[in-house]
Formats: sequence, C-alpha cells, structure tokens
Amino acid sequence: MATVYAGFGGQQKPGPAIPSPNIWNWPEVYERENEAQDADGAIWDVLRTLAPWAGADVVDIGCGDGFHLPFFAGEAASVVGVEPHPPLVGRARARVGGLERVRVVQAGAAELPLADASADLVHARTAYFFGAGCEAGLAEADRVLRPGGALVIVDLDFSTGPYGSWLRADLPRYDAAAVERWFAGRGFGLRRVDTVWRFDDRATLEAVLGIEFSREVAARAIAETPGLTIPVGYRVHVRRTPAGLVTP
Repeated sequence: MATVYAGFGGQQKPGPAIPSPNIWNWPEVYERENEAQDADGAIWDVLRTLAPWAGADVVDIGCGDGFHLPFFAGEAASVVGVEPHPPLVGRARARVGGLERVRVVQAGAAELPLADASADLVHARTAYFFGAGCEAGLAEADRVLRPGGALVIVDLDFSTGPYGSWLRADLPRYDAAAVERWFAGRGFGLRRVDTVWRFDDRATLEAVLGIEFSREVAARAIAETPGLTIPVGYRVHVRRTPAGLVTP
C-alpha cells in the first residue's frame, strides 16, 4: 500500500497520529524525496497566486521533519510547524534551530495548541486531510484562521499518470472523484498542478519508489521510469475564511 495514505476514506487508525511509514521509517530516504519533488517549483508558484504568505503568520500542519518550514520563513512574519510524531519533531526543530520567528510544536491536526484567529495561512501537504474523516482538523484550521485567511491542502492527484496510476494500483478502493466532491462540498476550490520529480541518480529514485509503494507496484514503477524524472500531478484545495467573519 502507498504508505502516505493510512487515513484515506475516513478509516483513520486509533492513537495520537495517523502513521506515515514512509517518513517515519525512512526519514533519510524521504529527505531525498522531498529534495526531488516539484523540482521546478510549480506548486509554490500556485500557492503564491492563491494564498501568498509574505508577511503572514503561517501554520504548516503535518510538517514532518520541517522540510518546507525554511521556505515559508523566507517571507512569512512567523511560521509554526505542527507534527505529532516525536522523532520528526526533533528533526524539524534541529532544521529550523537557527531561524527566527519559526517554531515547531508536537501536536495533531485535530488539537492545535494555537490561539483562535492567530494564523493567516494554514498549509498541509500530503498530510491528514485526505477527505472524509478529517472534519476535526478542518474545524481546528478554521478556528485558528483569521477572517480572510486561507486553508491550503496539497495532495497527490490520482487522475494524473504515471504516478496516479501506481497509486490506483495500490489503492483500488480509493475513489478520487468522491474525495474531490467531498472537498468541493465543503467550500474548497481546486487547482490541478503538474510537477516533475527530478533525482540525481537511479539508486535514490528507486529507493523513493520503494518506500512509497508495495513491492509489486514499486517494481512496476521502476520499470516504467527509464530516466531520472517522474511526472507527478497534485491537487491544491483552497478555502478562505469569510473576510467579514466576526469571531468570539
């Protein structure tokens, strides 16, 4: 099974966090994956248009080991990384230790240790918000957002090959169209983004595919990838808090 999606379909596992075996078990390989992802910055370009963060207070939910925190910190007024898994919290804190206005807290998406109306942008990338079952996290994001603030959810697009076809092979019961309708029904807009993952060598590419897919599907993905790049589609869902909202 594609390990990043333990919470799909609302079937979340009990406990303080939804397990993510890829980054939990192979953080160094996942670091190389993060470095390869969106090599041309297409997702960042879309985020700058839909939810710019210059001068904003940013919350990154499910920040993992903090890979994206320095990028936000380059322009944001403040950045808070939220991560439930203690070893990743430690790695994230080490990564941002020299950065001002950046902190990492250990918490889950459904219980954010943040004040009401304290953020302008809440960002989550391939973490927690997989559709039905994440309502508690949506409510928490709404609570911490200021009027006019944006909740941005970035996830993989099952409809775009070749990566989407490998996801479908590992998760045949996952209904991508139903998930998209679920988000649309809760007021989210949708932007599809085509990206390229670019690796330095085959060994790293194959190691990354090996932690993202079952053995059989990983072997297929490796065989279907002749070079050092993989086209990967994403969905970017955005919902803004009404600007005229009066908070208690």
